[in-house]
Amino acid sequence: MTARLLAAKLALGPVLLPQARWVRRNALRLPEAAGAREGIVGTGQPALRILVVGDSSAAGVGLADQAQALALPLAHKLHETLQHGVGWQLVARSGVDCAAARAMVADAKLERADVVVTVLGVNDVTAQRSASAYVKEVAGLWSDLQARTGARWAVVCGLPPMGLLTVVPQPLRWYLGRYADWLDGALRQWAQAQSLGFCDLRWAADPALLASDGFHPGPSLYPAWAARLAASIAQARADSFHR
Repeated sequence: MTARLLAAKLALGPVLLPQARWVRRNALRLPEAAGAREGIVGTGQPALRILVVGDSSAAGVGLADQAQALALPLAHKLHETLQHGVGWQLVARSGVDCAAARAMVADAKLERADVVVTVLGVNDVTAQRSASAYVKEVAGLWSDLQARTGARWAVVCGLPPMGLLTVVPQPLRWYLGRYADWLDGALRQWAQAQSLGFCDLRWAADPALLASDGFHPGPSLYPAWAARLAASIAQARADSFHR
């Protein structure tokens, strides 16, 4: 932990802990999006297969259907861009941190994938996981997924701007925002060192676009998120043909 974060935690501890307990007791619990979690967009054999692994944001908490969430719209965007069939699979569950995601993946029946997208970190923030421990688990997850799916590349999604979560009172909101910044920076550095993609989520900075629980992305954020991921994946795929 950075010296500044540690000082804030020590100084604000008597306030932060009761606030965290209050949020856990009173936060609105929304269901995950309904619908299939794998399929093919387009016809014929898929020219690209994607696997999305993550927490409640990947699972589409607060949305009615997976068609409004991340994985399926991402497959549609890639199909529109590449004009080829795209296979997709979603493995996600509310509440998982990176360590729990590794266990979740170990129990899942995974299809072959070319590209993995990870959406993890918020629960590592609330669990107060250190940046080094967080990155170590992300690295282990990527290694696990490469071995299981044959994936050659990944896009890791950064941490959302948790300092904007309206359900969280101050000063806990401020503290979680700074903690998320710390993990986000470590994740970005690791992704760059591994020559993997990094999807910055700091653009999603309007609290009015959150879901009704004041914590998860609202339905209007997912199309832009899927479009950014699709552009990154399509560009990486195009670059691979020129190497």
